[in-house]
Amino acid sequence: MALSGLDIYKHLPKTNCKKCGCPTCLAFAMALAAKKTSLDKCPDITEAAKQILDSASLPPMATITIGEGAKKVEIGGETVMFRHEKTFYHPTAIAISVSDNETNIQEKIEKIKKLHFDRVGMMVGVDLIALKNDSNDTDKFAAVAKELTDKSELPLILLSDNPQTIEESLKNISQKRPLVYCANSKNFEQMSRIAKQYNVPLCICGKDIEELAELSQKITALAVKDIVLDCSTRAVSKCIQNFTKIRRLALKKNFRPLGFPVIAFAENVTEASAYICKYANILITTLDKPEEILPLITLRLNIYTDPQKPIMMEPKLYAVGTPNENSPFMVTTNFSLTYFTVTPEIENSKIPVWLLVCDAEGMSVLTAWAADKFNAEIIDTWMKKTDVANKVKHKKIIIPGYVSVMSGKLEELTGWQVLVGPKEAAAIPKYLKTIWK
Repeated sequence: MALSGLDIYKHLPKTNCKKCGCPTCLAFAMALAAKKTSLDKCPDITEAAKQILDSASLPPMATITIGEGAKKVEIGGETVMFRHEKTFYHPTAIAISVSDNETNIQEKIEKIKKLHFDRVGMMVGVDLIALKNDSNDTDKFAAVAKELTDKSELPLILLSDNPQTIEESLKNISQKRPLVYCANSKNFEQMSRIAKQYNVPLCICGKDIEELAELSQKITALAVKDIVLDCSTRAVSKCIQNFTKIRRLALKKNFRPLGFPVIAFAENVTEASAYICKYANILITTLDKPEEILPLITLRLNIYTDPQKPIMMEPKLYAVGTPNENSPFMVTTNFSLTYFTVTPEIENSKIPVWLLVCDAEGMSVLTAWAADKFNAEIIDTWMKKTDVANKVKHKKIIIPGYVSVMSGKLEELTGWQVLVGPKEAAAIPKYLKTIWK
């Protein structure tokens, strides 16, 4: 049971030293109870109090790392049921399943490599490869696992409930920290020993939430701390109900045995979409075509983008095409969606353009103007910062049609002729071809 702020306060030094960043020990206790800080921020806590408060300082859902290096995947670590309450931290990790009976592993790897896309300025794609033990051959499974590890940078999930098969595979690839799937009521002692020996995360499979909680307690007692949960059912509605219950018990009731990420399996886009929305931390799917994976990645990006932090472009002067001193000069804000809406239309016009992206705190044109984050003074400042006067000789600037009201002030500040562009990006090609000869 989670301790209240007052329960925690009883064990604190009560010096109000402010070293933890809070004005008082009581404020620190309240922050600790709300999972907004950690116990190690208090420099004067006694060892006895630390042991008592240790559970209160732990996050409600553990963060688990799969893989190592630049391609490692972090899952879990969530603190809220709904994104608007705060934010979600670790996007659903998407894994493509591969059979150890594949006739051409290299061809499969190349296919998976193509499941990465440039989306609003970010490279996004699948995160993991899940290897299935369809052959029931320990040596073959281990050999394919080694080949996948050698030829792909993506971390692995080893899908086998045979402890011997898992251990044989880990002898060669444990340093890559794959996720082992799975431990169940029959093999959990052997699987726990293997996971502990090779220092890899372990997935637990239970027939229901009650068995999952029981297995979780038994396995953590065996000193395995990096755990993923599988509630076993593959019916979408039942699985989502279980995921919701697990998350609620972990976050709202601080029920430690279920305070771990969950895994889901999907055979089609509809199932996969449902699991990304509610609340899969890992999604294993047989889908492997770009037209199937891109919608899932886009959905994931929409859900896991922090609503309080808009996706922003770097404020600077961009060359769209190969502009010269006679090319048009346009200006907009650094909201990424605005940039990636405007630039394709400029390219469609076949007229190279200098595009000045001003820092507007990631807001769209009209929103930024209303918030006084995109005005004549700001544009003038960024024109000077980017030295645009030495890039073009015509001294003409095209501003978005929605902010035509600033044209007089901008002309006064810069001495440049201000041209009012279209309100919608789709009209840019016709506009440029008409006014720029």
